[in-house]
Amino acid sequence: MNFTIHQSISIHMIKIDAISNSSVFQIGSTGSIRAQSDIHNTGGFTEPAEPAEPVGEPSIIRLQHPDA
Repeated sequence: MNFTIHQSISIHMIKIDAISNSSVFQIGSTGSIRAQSDIHNTGGFTEPAEPAEPVGEPSIIRLQHPDA
């Protein structure tokens, strides 16, 4: 079964507090989202990385209105 979807999306503000490796951020429609998890040690590391530290304030991205 095929669907044709016409969308008009206006986003005035998006606030994302956190994104992890398994996050999905989607605007609009999709046929399907299938989970996939791959682990690759391309650097040949033998020990875990040091814990991350916050670097500053979260970023705010202001989107322009399409008519502007």
